[in-house]
Amino acid sequence: MRPGTLSGKAMVMFFFQRTRNRGRGLIALSIAAAFVGIPAYTQDPATVAKTIVVQPVQSTGTPPSSTLSLYFDPLQGTYSNDLVRRALASNGELAAARLEIERARGRLRQAGLRPNPTLDFEQTTGRFTGAPGESEISVGLAVPLELGGKRRKRIELAQAEFQAAEAEVADRERRLTNEVRVLYVEALASLRELGTLEELNVLDLQTTRFVQARVNEGETAPIELNQLRVEVDRLRSRRALVEGRLQASLLRLKSLTGVPPAELLRLREDIATPLLPTPPTSVDAAIDIALRTRPDLRFARLNEEVAEAGLRLARAQGVPDVTPFTKYSYGRSVFDDTPVGVLRDRDKLLTFGVSVGIPVFNRNQGGKVEAAAAISQAQRRREFLEAVVRSEVQSSYARYEAARAAVTIFEQGVIPRSTENIRTIRAAYQIGAFSITDLLVEQRRLVDAQREFTEALAERYRALADLQGAIGVPINQQ
Repeated sequence: MRPGTLSGKAMVMFFFQRTRNRGRGLIALSIAAAFVGIPAYTQDPATVAKTIVVQPVQSTGTPPSSTLSLYFDPLQGTYSNDLVRRALASNGELAAARLEIERARGRLRQAGLRPNPTLDFEQTTGRFTGAPGESEISVGLAVPLELGGKRRKRIELAQAEFQAAEAEVADRERRLTNEVRVLYVEALASLRELGTLEELNVLDLQTTRFVQARVNEGETAPIELNQLRVEVDRLRSRRALVEGRLQASLLRLKSLTGVPPAELLRLREDIATPLLPTPPTSVDAAIDIALRTRPDLRFARLNEEVAEAGLRLARAQGVPDVTPFTKYSYGRSVFDDTPVGVLRDRDKLLTFGVSVGIPVFNRNQGGKVEAAAAISQAQRRREFLEAVVRSEVQSSYARYEAARAAVTIFEQGVIPRSTENIRTIRAAYQIGAFSITDLLVEQRRLVDAQREFTEALAERYRALADLQGAIGVPINQQ
């Protein structure tokens, strides 16, 4: 027998001593003897904690509330990973962000195109200047040639921008995944607290009927019944608030995942058993994975490549282009005032040439300075982000370890003892050994303990989800 517990014989003697002066010794002995059958700390603590919260109270024949079935279905409900996949497929903001990849693909295609040739057509006439016999027609063609590797460097820049756009979208997917999981945890926490309050409400209603009978028989003061009714109403008020919070979490989940508001969304997971990958065995291992897989860090590194490609292109743009051209001319002249009469002359000319820009003033000096500064800027951002990633992983890992330790303490100590206390005091109250105030005080302690236990479970799940997000492992690899 553990310290702080009573044997069956000691329990009977304790209740007999507390009640024999009230003239109800025989009743006390019979109820206490029946109560001794309730085991004290004989069940596994984790089982006790889970049973008290998740399973509806059946011992008194009161049917469980159907409210929880509106929000939870262990067979046909929705897992968090299912909602994540639906969000990645249906989220409107993410769909708009993915269009940035298409824009980058278009820029990449555009970067590989060569400059268009230029076709010139020119006609000259002297009809309006008093020389109707003078006319000339010319057709020219110019083909710009990019020097300095401009086209190749332009393609490299567009390719780097395309990869950066993909990394940015992947980071948006990572953040959306974590946001969906956090909302799922909030909904699970509200669901668990709602179940706890409903169970306590069932027990209080049973106690209310018992106290009502004692008041009718004149054995209990009406003030005890009023105190109990106040507690019942307080739990109902708290239940309404918790249910509203649960509905709000579900509505936000629907908004993120693209589920129509009218569609029924029911949860399927147990907050005590998160369906997430097991975290790495150490913080250093988690940091190493994050530095290799985080899409935002990959985006920062690709931005460095974009800046470097931009500098190479800026240098190439300082090299002048060469434009070879050719022109064919056909001219006709008429001479009237000649000793031999009217003379007609026809000329056919073919011209070749090259046009070269002279970089005297503009050698793209400003573009080169800007590109060099962009490289330094990208490097600073990448270094800062690496520090942020390390900090996020360490913080999430520490939160997870602390929450896991807190859950263990609650499962093995706080919840079993609080549950046993409320059982003992409730049974003792029914035989007159304690007042209703003692029962209500202990019940409030149990409510507080269950609420804190729910917070610990939610924090463990949330910290694990944040750790997965901080590591950056894609959903298809989990």
